[in-house]
Amino acid sequence: MLKQGITVEEELTMLKRGTEEIFPEDELLEKLKKSRKTGKPLKVKLGVDPTGADLHLGHVIPVLKLRQFQELGHQAILIIGDYTATVGDPSGRDKTRPQLKHEQVLENCRTYEEQIAGILDPNLTQVVYNGQWFSKMTFRDVIGLMSQMTLARMLEREDFSNRFHNQMPLSLHEMIYPLMQGYDSVAIEADVELGGIDQKFNIVVGRDMQRSESLEPQVGVCNPLLIGLDGTEKMSKSLNNYIGIKEPAVEMYGKIMSLPDELMMMYFELVTTVPLDKLKQIERDLADEQLHPREAKAYLAREIVERFHDAEAAMAAESAFNRVFQQNLMPEDMPQVELVAADLDNGKIWLPRLLVQAGLAQSNGEGRRLIQQGGVRIDGEVIDDPGLDWTVESGAVVQIGRRRFARIIYK
Repeated sequence: MLKQGITVEEELTMLKRGTEEIFPEDELLEKLKKSRKTGKPLKVKLGVDPTGADLHLGHVIPVLKLRQFQELGHQAILIIGDYTATVGDPSGRDKTRPQLKHEQVLENCRTYEEQIAGILDPNLTQVVYNGQWFSKMTFRDVIGLMSQMTLARMLEREDFSNRFHNQMPLSLHEMIYPLMQGYDSVAIEADVELGGIDQKFNIVVGRDMQRSESLEPQVGVCNPLLIGLDGTEKMSKSLNNYIGIKEPAVEMYGKIMSLPDELMMMYFELVTTVPLDKLKQIERDLADEQLHPREAKAYLAREIVERFHDAEAAMAAESAFNRVFQQNLMPEDMPQVELVAADLDNGKIWLPRLLVQAGLAQSNGEGRRLIQQGGVRIDGEVIDDPGLDWTVESGAVVQIGRRRFARIIYK
């Protein structure tokens, strides 16, 4: 049911929030008018490739836009790229992605669906795997698909062009990716496709392929790429500048509070539902020094944590953060790690191994790096010797950085 009580122009204004480009914008306006006139919702497509197990905030920006279309009464179509993920999206990359096995992709698919289901209304979301059509294609079909693109046109992509002219490896299978994404739009007859601005070329390919099939071409709605915690690069797990949507509320809150001040308004606009007029007021108050950046950031952190957890978790996370950072106290609630005699050697344990057992490091190597960087404390004292065999003391608190704690219990 299309949302009533607003004009088409107001609907377009709402949809433009947090977008970098809508192409062509006048076509989207005409599609919205036609939708109102006929009572038929637009088919709004978002494709996701499950190349990993977990989503971060950068991944979910277009998902949040899909939710907005959904709230306006349009049909949300989530395409799970179980076949495109085996190729790997080359957008913005300077080298070929490692190819994933289909079984690995399908395992990732399950976690993607679970996480995205917490954002979209599952009862109003059509989930489609693009293996439904790609798995049925013959080699003749693939040749027909590839015949719709010339090499010259493909090299209009800046990332492909740079790799080609710099004599960097550029595999043929990477070039089929835009055609596969474009064919997804043909298969579902999409009216609108969502994605980051790095997807513009692929979305335009979809428009062209729809025209060749005598379909009305889709409109592209592209969001800017979310900058990560380092303040320079786009959010990425490989760069460790990310905020996972399934991270504990306390961890999420603390990461947001570490965000560079200049990124606050971007996060407000892209990740929260705070009204735009209020965001403009926050921006004015920050510029006039009527609002301290820390207060604005705390508001941002509460909004984001509440969106991906709940209001109670957001308040508890803020309380824990203030207790640790403002009062220099240990958090009241922290994980406990039980050690037994079999874990020790003469009452001692190698410190990197302790960090792994406490869940504070993924591997001994990561534990060593954290120690060498001065990021490890035991009962408030910095420990910088990665070779240390620590004499276990029950009740001692191990701390990583400023947000992660574990209490050691020896039995």
